[in-house]
Amino acid sequence: MAAVSIRSWGALLLAAAAGAAGATTAPPAQPPAKAVTGKARPVAAAQPAKAATAVAPKAPEPLGEAELAIAANVYVGALPCELGQTVELQADAAAPGHFHLRLKQAHYHLRPVVSSTGAVRLEDAGQGVVWLQLANKSMLMSQKLGRRLADECASPVQQAMAEQLKRHPAPHLLDVAQSPRLD
Repeated sequence: MAAVSIRSWGALLLAAAAGAAGATTAPPAQPPAKAVTGKARPVAAAQPAKAATAVAPKAPEPLGEAELAIAANVYVGALPCELGQTVELQADAAAPGHFHLRLKQAHYHLRPVVSSTGAVRLEDAGQGVVWLQLANKSMLMSQKLGRRLADECASPVQQAMAEQLKRHPAPHLLDVAQSPRLD
């Protein structure tokens, strides 16, 4: 009985391979178009369009304590960015912890996401964008396009931190790793 099922299995694999090899078949031919005659026919009366059902916008999911704590640290307002761009980031009054971000004509509705790095991360999963807020700058990235939409955006607090880092740069990672240990 085992030999029969192995043979059946082998025959099935061979048939599948033969089918895959011949899978490039031409589409079925369409019938030739009818010639247009000189007489016009009356057009059937158009059906009235069905009334579009109004769909209420989906309410955002409520946030947990961790997300609300992240939202409390978001810098809002008009944030100047590189290349003369400006990002407008405002809290959503209707959904606590959520934010509206506008860049040129684009509008995104962002929600906080917990990050393992400690950076403030806001996402609009539907449109595939991420707003990252670091100590010295913020950036808007498109996950769909795989590039930054806005970079070097900074609130006054972030601008002050960037200036401080320029005056007193953090030690390089390799310098810290090679420093003598004090045990």
